[in-house]
Amino acid sequence: MVNNMAIAPKLQLKQGQSLVMTPQLQQAIKLLQLSNIELAAFVDEQLESNPLLERGTGDENRREEKVNVSETISSSEMIDVPAAKAADFDVPDHAVTPDASAADVGGAVDWSKAGSGGTFNSSSEYDAVANTAAEISLIDHLTEQLSMLGLTGTEHLIAQHLIDHVDENGYLRASLEGIAENLGVTPQRIQSMVTQLQTFEPTGVFARDLKECLSLQLREKNALDVPMQALLDNLGLLAKHDLSKLMKLCGVGKDELLEYIKRLKNLAPKPGLAFGGDMAAAVAPDVFIREMPNGGWTVELNSDTLPRVLVDNRYYNEVSAIAKDEESKTFMSECHANANWLVKSLDQRARTIMKVASEIVKQQDGFFAYGVDHMRPLNLKTVAEAIDMHESTVSRVTSNKFMSTPRGVFELKYFFTASIPSIGDGEAHSAEAVRHKIKILISEETEGHVKSDDKIVDLLRAQGIDIARRTVAKYRESMGIPSSVERRRVFKHAI
Repeated sequence: MVNNMAIAPKLQLKQGQSLVMTPQLQQAIKLLQLSNIELAAFVDEQLESNPLLERGTGDENRREEKVNVSETISSSEMIDVPAAKAADFDVPDHAVTPDASAADVGGAVDWSKAGSGGTFNSSSEYDAVANTAAEISLIDHLTEQLSMLGLTGTEHLIAQHLIDHVDENGYLRASLEGIAENLGVTPQRIQSMVTQLQTFEPTGVFARDLKECLSLQLREKNALDVPMQALLDNLGLLAKHDLSKLMKLCGVGKDELLEYIKRLKNLAPKPGLAFGGDMAAAVAPDVFIREMPNGGWTVELNSDTLPRVLVDNRYYNEVSAIAKDEESKTFMSECHANANWLVKSLDQRARTIMKVASEIVKQQDGFFAYGVDHMRPLNLKTVAEAIDMHESTVSRVTSNKFMSTPRGVFELKYFFTASIPSIGDGEAHSAEAVRHKIKILISEETEGHVKSDDKIVDLLRAQGIDIARRTVAKYRESMGIPSSVERRRVFKHAI
């Protein structure tokens, strides 16, 4: 039997669809996630490699940077925020925008201390990682430990804010009263969080002065006895080498005093210096939030951190007119297209940041007006839908971008918080508000009426909060509050 099927080459047509992202679009998307420092470095590189780009120094290419949201916005009312006006830039008609990619006041009882112990040329890409130090900084080290502490909601926000105030030596120099006022919480709550953070490594971090730093290290070594405490209380005499007075105050002889001094010298007076040669550069905010006289808020881009570049079209026309070989013409054409794409992408990046920041202010106006306990549940999807952008775009915009507010400087991601569902058709509750209610319920306990986690669940459900027992336990533990069994023992011991 003969097989009539012949093996031979042939042509076939097949129709299909696929998403292709041009190098220019990829670069435009990448610009969204760069910090202002990384962006400046990127633009400097472009200025060096593209002869048609020059740095703008005046108002010739400034965009309209302010968006006023003060007309009717308040703690209970929000308005639509108009987008910033497009800049008067020379850009190609086929430019693609980046957003087109497919791509928790406690009560009287404080349980916090208790507990159980590239470029635009296709030949190369800007590598932001290559421009960052490989050595871990103190802030990074503390942030890693914070993630393992299990804090959520408001307590996590407070802790992260305190970490941001630690200097290169590991000391917390900021006033706790000032931080409490900025965040809208009590100083006791800040002090409670500092106590927890002082358990971080290296021992001695979050101390307010040298005495406290050394005390933390001695306490860990179980070496903070009465003579040592007296020595710490009189570090000024030690600096003056007044050993006779120190012997009298410490109640020890000379040899024993010298031994105590030797122990002090073995400690680290600046524990933070063990991490990273240099601290991260000071944060330059991308956006300013200012309160208006009528109680609203003004959102403004930080023009000082926005790179300004111009396209020299006259030079391009002159060179193109005299260029004879095809290679020169192609080079100038690519430079012109890349320059226009950079200008367009920088403008789109700024306007996208403005849109996202303005929506965050509208969603979290309670925080700006009353403090951290009034943060609302917020996720990327909510913001993305409100400003008609993709979630991935909002995610990129909120990374490494900072907002200067009357309450301090915060990363945009700081304002995204979890939510707890409501029973029925009620509005969802923020995790911070639920944690606050749990803390209040526990602070109202007496010796004969200690609430179990199950009881707290019932009480919260009676308030319309749909919460599981394991969530109550997680929130309680994150606030440093022991179990109901341990709390009963504390009450009994206090009696």
